[in-house]
Amino acid sequence: MVKFSMLEADLEEVITSNFSMIGSDALTRVKDGILDKGKPHPRAYGTFPKVIKEFVVDKELLTLEAAIKKMTSMPAQKLGLSDRGKIAPNLIADLVVFELNQIKDRSTYSNPHQYAQGIKHLLVNGQFVIKDYQQNNNLPGKVLCPV
Repeated sequence: MVKFSMLEADLEEVITSNFSMIGSDALTRVKDGILDKGKPHPRAYGTFPKVIKEFVVDKELLTLEAAIKKMTSMPAQKLGLSDRGKIAPNLIADLVVFELNQIKDRSTYSNPHQYAQGIKHLLVNGQFVIKDYQQNNNLPGKVLCPV
């Protein structure tokens, strides 16, 4: 999120537009191993939980459904990822189950390697990566290239 170079009112106008999508240019990160080096921007861990907490729960500027659409089906369609971004038969199951009243971005500039709070389950390509709040060692993700 570009928050420090825009007025809050401008950001709110853009994020509530029916034409805006929500994404991140952050790189893939993990809390240990070779990808934990340095101090990434907090958006590497917290872009999407921050949107839900700030613009859905706290400010009530977006409905949960609108925020989810802006983060899933709209970007998938724009990128030509026709098998992702929606829940439907024969589509790839990339799903997040979270507690709306607990969702929170915990990543900061001084301590960026912090996973979000409130994520109960996470499925990537139909396989659990987080189940009952516990992360496992499953790595079913892959680089996507639209055709």
